[in-house]
Amino acid sequence: MPIFRSAPRAHALSVLPDVACSQPVSAAATRSGRGRWTFFVVALALIGSASTVAASPSTSALADLGRKIFADESLSASGRMSCATCHDPKFAHAQNNALAVQPGGANLDVPGFRAVPSLRYLNVDLPFFFAGDGTPTGGFNRDGSANTLIEQASRPFLAAHEMANGDAAGVVDKLGRASYADEFRGLFGGDVFARIDDAFLAARYALAVYEATAPELRPFSSKFDLFLKGKVKLGAQELRGFAWFNSPAKGGCAGCHPSTRASNGEPPLFTDYTYDNLGVPRNAKIPATADPDYFDFGLCGPDRSDLAARRDLCGAFKVPTLRNVATRKVVFHNGQFTSLREAIEFYVQRDTNPGKWYPLGADGAVRKFDDVPAPLARNVNTGEVPYNRRPGQAPALSELEIDDVVAFLGTLTDGYDAATDTADPARDLAQP
Repeated sequence: MPIFRSAPRAHALSVLPDVACSQPVSAAATRSGRGRWTFFVVALALIGSASTVAASPSTSALADLGRKIFADESLSASGRMSCATCHDPKFAHAQNNALAVQPGGANLDVPGFRAVPSLRYLNVDLPFFFAGDGTPTGGFNRDGSANTLIEQASRPFLAAHEMANGDAAGVVDKLGRASYADEFRGLFGGDVFARIDDAFLAARYALAVYEATAPELRPFSSKFDLFLKGKVKLGAQELRGFAWFNSPAKGGCAGCHPSTRASNGEPPLFTDYTYDNLGVPRNAKIPATADPDYFDFGLCGPDRSDLAARRDLCGAFKVPTLRNVATRKVVFHNGQFTSLREAIEFYVQRDTNPGKWYPLGADGAVRKFDDVPAPLARNVNTGEVPYNRRPGQAPALSELEIDDVVAFLGTLTDGYDAATDTADPARDLAQP
């Protein structure tokens, strides 16, 4: 059991750290997604240091510009990749295919390293920190390596396996030729594209405002949301699944994916934004894994270097929201599973039937937790339900109970239509 999970888990969002912001951030604001976004103020101050910048842009104008940048394929080296290519709005801002990793680069032939997470229901005001009990919490990317949306936006523009611009100047050159270049100048100054660092920051700032404020990124339009409002009823199977989900003796899911309203009454986000090590099997469909010495350790590297010495964190990845999880084409950080049901089966059968999930070694024994070196297998969570089982014991959930949980999780899909009892995240895109 990982060291940082050894103490009973406190609600990670109930106590926030002191951060370098101009104003404090409340837990309620963080949970609701309507915090002060003080890092935006810092960005605007930097951009506004030049005398040619126009008056402070409105949030709506910035969000509109950010939406255009988000969808602009011309900002990539290939001319065929935008943020929306991997974070497809019609698929709850997640990937629209079942590839374990997405290809990028100048010719769209450079494979990535991790599956694409959804951008809906982001923790817009929660930088990475360690809680009082040592639990890593918050941040952006699957390893928490970025503290703000502005910081996070650098990677997709520059990474060789994503949009693959060599540097900020390459991005700014493309921005200066975009259809919305005049709009950009109107917000940030007529000479903004001559100031490369400012222009690159301005683009990421607009993206961050869009991601933090756009209604389609936090619609709360699922069947479960209507259920909380008393407007619809959940079916019998969905209610049973909700019970198994919450039960500390069955699914135990609510321990990391809280299902209750926030203290300010906002609907649950179904994540506590902490990190966990689940021992997900190695995915041979990721080209990097062809090298037996390659491992993705999440919090302790290789993408993130500041926690490399914290070997107890190796293998831990951020707990995602379960909203829209039924629409995911792949599940987990490495895209190992291609169905929600299979992922839940893994959760509850990982320890009771390891031979179903892991390969055999040369000695014929099951190579459990095969995506970390053997000495780091001790970091995998084996103490909490449903992982606290042994081979031969019954899984925490039966096959029928797994079906119930799958049915419940389906109620978390955005774009619910009560008349047809169907949900489609794309429906939210038509809303004002």
